[in-house]
Amino acid sequence: MTRLITSLQAAIVPAVDGNGAIDWFVVTTGLLGGLAVFLFGMDRLTESLRVAAGSRMRYVLARMTRNRFLGAASGAGVTAVIQSSSVTTVLVVGFISSGTMNLSQGIGVILGANVGTTITAQVVAFSVSRYALLIVALGYGIAFFGKTNRRTVQGNLIMGLGLIFFGMSVMGAAMEPLRSYEPFIDLMAAMRNPILALLVGLVFTALVQSSSATTGIIIVLASEGLITPEAGIALVLGANVGTSVTAQLAALGKPPEAVRAAVVHTLFNLMGALAWLPLVGALAAMVDSIGGPLARQIANAHTIFNVVNTVVFLAFVPQLERLVVRLVPDRPEDQPLRLKYLDDSLLRTPTLALERARLELLRMTNRVQVMLTDALPAVLDGPEEALQAVEDLDDEVDDLHGQIIVYLGRVGQHSLSPGSTEELMDLMEATNNLEAIGDVIETNLISLGRDRLANGYVVGPESRQMIGEFHSQVGLALDLAVAALAEGNAEDARAVSAMKSEMNEMAQAIAEHYAGRLAAPDDNRIELYRFETDVVANLRRIYYFAKRTARVAIPTTEQASS
Repeated sequence: MTRLITSLQAAIVPAVDGNGAIDWFVVTTGLLGGLAVFLFGMDRLTESLRVAAGSRMRYVLARMTRNRFLGAASGAGVTAVIQSSSVTTVLVVGFISSGTMNLSQGIGVILGANVGTTITAQVVAFSVSRYALLIVALGYGIAFFGKTNRRTVQGNLIMGLGLIFFGMSVMGAAMEPLRSYEPFIDLMAAMRNPILALLVGLVFTALVQSSSATTGIIIVLASEGLITPEAGIALVLGANVGTSVTAQLAALGKPPEAVRAAVVHTLFNLMGALAWLPLVGALAAMVDSIGGPLARQIANAHTIFNVVNTVVFLAFVPQLERLVVRLVPDRPEDQPLRLKYLDDSLLRTPTLALERARLELLRMTNRVQVMLTDALPAVLDGPEEALQAVEDLDDEVDDLHGQIIVYLGRVGQHSLSPGSTEELMDLMEATNNLEAIGDVIETNLISLGRDRLANGYVVGPESRQMIGEFHSQVGLALDLAVAALAEGNAEDARAVSAMKSEMNEMAQAIAEHYAGRLAAPDDNRIELYRFETDVVANLRRIYYFAKRTARVAIPTTEQASS
């Protein structure tokens, strides 16, 4: 296998011509091609890990954050699996926004996420390039011959790991001639200045938007003996700061919660790097005493300063929380339709994307609940301005509905597990049902309110009381449906279905009351009868859609009878 790898490298990267001169085209393409293979392998590896663990990540983060230390541990564990601190940060923003965790707990998770990212350096520091193609072949075989989705994911994971190592071996072969190239040696000698090395690592990572790419190249440089331990450590410090640029770009135009999370990430990396910069020499001596090749020493240094930084910063979480709240204060929601939760970066992890779609859907339900609450007073007594205010809310509901449906459609374009497919269909149905409630209110009830204004109808006190009680029950049904949707609470969902008989009895009582009033001598009794019965009929339709919304929280085996 060693001879095979060496032969492939020689065939792919003949970087020195017959006269001993460096072929820069081959060096450049070898370096870029090897980096592309490395990043492709990293992409395969992390994608497979996210698919394998995605359904559990949100529960780990949401439930293991009772204090800052558990939060840091969960952040480190989740990020070690998904290999993306930005995805972990996106999840934290959603949990903070929805009230599942507070900012202090979220800061703990973000700090821990930086520890989780060090697993990349530890993995790529292994000198197993001689087995790279064997690992690729093994992974491909498992994925190709696997008969289940789980086997395919496992095969892609192993193949991605092999591609990482093979990409590094190609980069190493491309760089080998540079060992004797004086200008490059002088350039690497300049990296002994830790400030310069930090800036180089920062700028390169900010440009390529991947700290994994920077880490891979640093490990290759170390493996080829082209940099000193101090330079390698300073470059990794810069990569840590550079990756914060990604978080800042992702937070542009987002709500304050997202901006605060990005600021925490940036402050942690920047302050930590600056604190360690004068200690680069001492850290290099420490990892040298631990032992191992230079690549392993740099990986160990990366882990040590991130772990130490996290432990130190955890002691100052309250102060850090106050600082970021002061730096990023709350702002009035002058653009209420701005999406708060839908994030394109999560589309490749469907279980997490579905959770964010659920949060955005709950935001939509809040507007529907307000519409229902305000509708009856506006229809029975309100002026045109009150009717128009309720009608305007439906424009927001329609807009959110359209964006959520489009997002769910994009999630559905990815490979989904049976459970995720069912969740996707449930969310689509719930979104459509809630939009239908908004349409009933806007199209039917508001039109009835305008008929009342045009014809001067006056609803009597007894009718008003009966309609009000019926409206309250419909509102309760919608509230329970929303609770069932938010928490997956089957008991709340069953309670909505169980209200059906009571709703029918109330509607029957109202109908009998109206029938008795038809004998009254009022001139417009027929028109008023139609108005009042239409109001009740539309409230019954709203209950029907609320019941259908609640059904998504009921196990499939029970839905047929509910």
